[in-house]
Amino acid sequence: MTDSAVKPYQADILAIDDTPENLQLLSQLLTDRQYKVRSVTKGTTAIRAAQAAPPDLILLDINMPEMGGYEVCEQLKTDERTAEIPVIFISALGETLDKVRAFEVGGVDFVTKPFQVEEVLARIKTHLQIRALQQQLQTQNEQLQQEIRDRIQCERALEQEREKSETLLLNILPQPIAEQLKQNPQAIAYRFDAVTILFADIVNFTGLSAAMAPTDLVNRLNEIFSDFDQLADQHGLEKIKTIGDAYMVVGGVPNLMTHHAAAIANMALDMQQAIQQYQRPDGSPFSLRIGIDTGPVVAGVIGMKKFSYDLWGDTVNLASRMESHGEPGRIQVTEAMYQVLGDRYRCIPRGSIAIKGLTEMCTYWLEGQNP
Repeated sequence: MTDSAVKPYQADILAIDDTPENLQLLSQLLTDRQYKVRSVTKGTTAIRAAQAAPPDLILLDINMPEMGGYEVCEQLKTDERTAEIPVIFISALGETLDKVRAFEVGGVDFVTKPFQVEEVLARIKTHLQIRALQQQLQTQNEQLQQEIRDRIQCERALEQEREKSETLLLNILPQPIAEQLKQNPQAIAYRFDAVTILFADIVNFTGLSAAMAPTDLVNRLNEIFSDFDQLADQHGLEKIKTIGDAYMVVGGVPNLMTHHAAAIANMALDMQQAIQQYQRPDGSPFSLRIGIDTGPVVAGVIGMKKFSYDLWGDTVNLASRMESHGEPGRIQVTEAMYQVLGDRYRCIPRGSIAIKGLTEMCTYWLEGQNP
């Protein structure tokens, strides 16, 4: 056998008996069968030995001075380090009550002295095999439990990633559209006969790039648009997109609304209030140009990798023109929007203005709600 050869495993047996002759006989018998044997004559010593280096099996006499076998077994079974070690009682006591007591305190078997060698060896072999199977099952169970824990952890991680992906998707698409797209990744397009669209632009915001650090500029824009996002949620509206310092929001898409015009009007008034809390580096307040129109649109999702939910139609174009042809700090609305709002809102005629790409048209300034 070379130094690197692996020696066969030798089961470790702890023999406890106060009679040296009995211990010597057992030790020789087991050593001849390639078992590793430790011999102890006292119960207290046996407990310490078992705790220090737990054996594979214990042979235990009952009648011993200081601490009897029953008490030794009881103490071993209360210690998690030794509780699972099989204990075979070997004793001259052979009454039924003695055997019952041995099993009550945790013994797995009982051999009566004088014993038959082959019987003792057979019982030892059987209980060592049982113990090995129990340890194997315990190891498999621990592995299974660990696999279950790993799987649960993996599923939680996947769920967290799914939630993150869901949140990111909902930041890009309205929830009904996102759900539809997940079910059927085909082109999505619908016509809506009555919606209201708002475009807002921060006046001269681009010019701030020379006066503010890039990080400060982006942070300020993020603060303003975050306030607008909260207003959109508050009024039940759908933010469509931002382009630079422009903000687009719609009412009535993708969920139908009966009061979309009023909701957009209220949001426009709130946006004009919200922008006043922000100041330019020179201390002057920011201002918004806002344009609104109401009417039919086509809405849908475009793109294969970077999805975009957008709106098309004359209503979109007119709302954009209302903003670009407006004035700082004011909300310009079309004739159609004015008619829908009626006397619930205070609208001042601006008169007829030339709209790029279109004929002249009459527009109004939305100034507030009527009491």
